[in-house]
Amino acid sequence: MTTQKKKPVTLGELKKSGYVSVPVREELRRNLIARMGSHEPLFPGILGYEDSVIPQVENAILAGQDIILLGERGQAKSRIIRALVDLLDPEIPIIEGSEVNDDPTAPISRYGKDMVEEKGDATPVVWVGSDHRYGEKLATPDISIADLIGDVDPIRIAEGRYLSDELAIHYGLIPRTNRGLFCINELPDLAERIQVGLFNLMEERDVQIKGYRVRLPLDMIVVASANPEDYTNRGRIITPLKDRYGSQIRTHYPRESSLEIAIMEAERTKFPDTEERLYVPQYMKEIVAEYTTLARKHPEINQRSGVSVRVSIANYETIVANSLRRAITQGEEHAVPRLTDLPYMIASTLGKIEMETMEDGRETKIHDDLVKRSVLNIFDRYFAASDFESIVAAFEQGTTVDTGAELPAQRYVDEITKFEGFGNALNKLGVAEDGPAIASAMEFVLEGLHLNRRVNRDLVEGGFRYHV
Repeated sequence: MTTQKKKPVTLGELKKSGYVSVPVREELRRNLIARMGSHEPLFPGILGYEDSVIPQVENAILAGQDIILLGERGQAKSRIIRALVDLLDPEIPIIEGSEVNDDPTAPISRYGKDMVEEKGDATPVVWVGSDHRYGEKLATPDISIADLIGDVDPIRIAEGRYLSDELAIHYGLIPRTNRGLFCINELPDLAERIQVGLFNLMEERDVQIKGYRVRLPLDMIVVASANPEDYTNRGRIITPLKDRYGSQIRTHYPRESSLEIAIMEAERTKFPDTEERLYVPQYMKEIVAEYTTLARKHPEINQRSGVSVRVSIANYETIVANSLRRAITQGEEHAVPRLTDLPYMIASTLGKIEMETMEDGRETKIHDDLVKRSVLNIFDRYFAASDFESIVAAFEQGTTVDTGAELPAQRYVDEITKFEGFGNALNKLGVAEDGPAIASAMEFVLEGLHLNRRVNRDLVEGGFRYHV
């Protein structure tokens, strides 16, 4: 049995241990090289960036550069930044009580320097984890220099310190992230005077707080995120700050439907009791992904703010939830999403997209249009309308079929006996001999034929009626 080596708790013990402090850029670079050498993924769980974004991030770290990620909402910018924390060492030593993670071997604050001068090798040392060295702030117009950099602490002044005393300062978020990573989300929303202060700290390493000059040689990497519309077109970033970022990396939405689906599957909320009875046909996943893809091109949806992958995830969760609700109320063993579940996606879509028009009822019309186009596109990938001449012939002879989100699956199983030709479609869709799955496939085929103008569809109470 091996015993864990005791960590040094004083500066003297730290020196004897042979510990060598390295700059944070070198630390990240060293750990990245080790991870690349062992072929470990840099960003596990982030899909679609393997040949685009990730190599650029690796290059920036290898070059020791600050990074800004440009992209619309829902492109995993914040997730990428937070994942960089895993490249920090698990623990580093700091002077006990230091607000700015003072390196015991090279303190930068007045507190740290005084502590080492007074106690020497007896200076107490504590070890902090990598999460302690990560700071994040969402840029808003009301952020002050005090929030990010620091201000005079009135309590310390009341205790008898002078305004010119560095120990009277309460440090902000950035100095407290010394020897680590600091992230500013939505950088263009930062007021220009705050940007000037940020640039001064990043470039010159000194800050003025209440007229007192504090020299703080901070060791950190500053990472930011921004919407490209705000960053490049509206002039809301001061030029010196733009120039300070070594790498400007453009993120993007999934370029293939399969990646969108993989993200949907990975990120949706899962419940054990649901997973046991849930079956989602592949064509339903493709329809949800296609809906988002079309929304990203729709002229009446604001593309400057983007259509997040979260739209796909939330819509996927919604149709799964409605299929579960139906299975519970109808007493069915399996929950299988159908096309008649798609209208419920409006609740999980509208809060995540911005319309160009505020006309009453227009949002619903756009949603319905996207649903129809999505279903038609996916249907045409699987079938040609001519594949179902026997089904169309049955409709021409007066057959009708009712569909609806609340109808039990057995109704569909009974209806399918009126038609010849559904069997081949069920086989092509990989549908098992299961009522809820058959109901889902029937709705897909019937709606595809309607959108190809082979059968008609009327709105009836609780759903639709297909006929000729």
